[in-house]
Amino acid sequence: MPDFRASHCTRYRYRYSECRRCSDACPHEAIALSDEGAALVADKCKNCGLCISACHTQAWSSADFKPIDILREAIQKPVFSLACAPSGCRGDAEVPCLGAVDASWLAYMAKRRIPVALHGSGHCQQCAHGKTGAAQLQLHLEAVAVLAAAAKPGVDEAAPELAWVMPILVDDARSTAARQTSQSKSASTAARRNLFGRMFRRNPASEPTQAKTSQSTQVLTSAIRAGAYMVSEPRELLQIVCKQKEDRPFTVPWHESLPLMQLSLQAGCTLCEACFRVCPTGAIGIEQNPNDWALTFQADRCVACEACLEVCQPRVLDAQASFDARPGQPVITLIKQAMQRCARCDRHFVSPTPQKTCPICSDDEAAFEAIFGVD
Repeated sequence: MPDFRASHCTRYRYRYSECRRCSDACPHEAIALSDEGAALVADKCKNCGLCISACHTQAWSSADFKPIDILREAIQKPVFSLACAPSGCRGDAEVPCLGAVDASWLAYMAKRRIPVALHGSGHCQQCAHGKTGAAQLQLHLEAVAVLAAAAKPGVDEAAPELAWVMPILVDDARSTAARQTSQSKSASTAARRNLFGRMFRRNPASEPTQAKTSQSTQVLTSAIRAGAYMVSEPRELLQIVCKQKEDRPFTVPWHESLPLMQLSLQAGCTLCEACFRVCPTGAIGIEQNPNDWALTFQADRCVACEACLEVCQPRVLDAQASFDARPGQPVITLIKQAMQRCARCDRHFVSPTPQKTCPICSDDEAAFEAIFGVD
């Protein structure tokens, strides 16, 4: 059964997170979500592995299905084939579902020009995993095409050997006409899923910034749980995938299947640092000295979990619809603010507006007045 690591999960890191990537990907309703993260309903799980490729923070993993180990085997061969195990097809490696192979894996192979044949996609309509597996496979293939298109402007047309070799769907179980019908339905499902993602999650390409004041800073403080920073294997693969010769830009649009994102900050930041505290990878940082305070962003570490977008109460933190995803770019400063000094305790603090006392002293004064009243 898949293993769940709570400290990697955005629902654990932020109690009010609405992330449900793993649950949406599971075709067996085997994942129960809560404000503590997620839990596996063992008697429903069929080991399809779709939760593993859907989660950007690798909160789900499996000892029996490790894509990185399959990749180490694949790069040793001139061609490679993956087979969907339930379909009965055969390949160099069998996977529980083709949709469990993430876009980063497929893109890495495509850039290395190692042909990858995917066997068994025609079995999706008969498969118990096919309810969401076919749509997830199409999303991953779509993401690979997005990355390949971003690399194309940097390819010399006189050197066609530099072009990517895209993965190929090989239907061993059904006729070509039936496969085309299945792919069409899968693509339609994927499009609907993308649409619902844009409607109910903060898709930067379509949702305007909106103010939200229903939760106070105190509530947010109790809603955020600390955890060690995590490193994502798919994100590390994309470091290689998005690198081009001569350090040319690698401009990609935001995509549901890619752990890539670029942040920007609009006016109205309250300097609450919630985005920094909720980030599971350390992509958002704080640089501070007695004179200045700055909120920074390092794109190389971001996995597009979107927890920072959810936790930002004034809704001034946004993700760009398209951005340069090449690795090694410098850390950017989202906002910089001069430090202030508390007249009561002499502590340095930061505030969006000039204040005489720091938040701690202000809270103490408010508590004193609440207990003893005001003269």
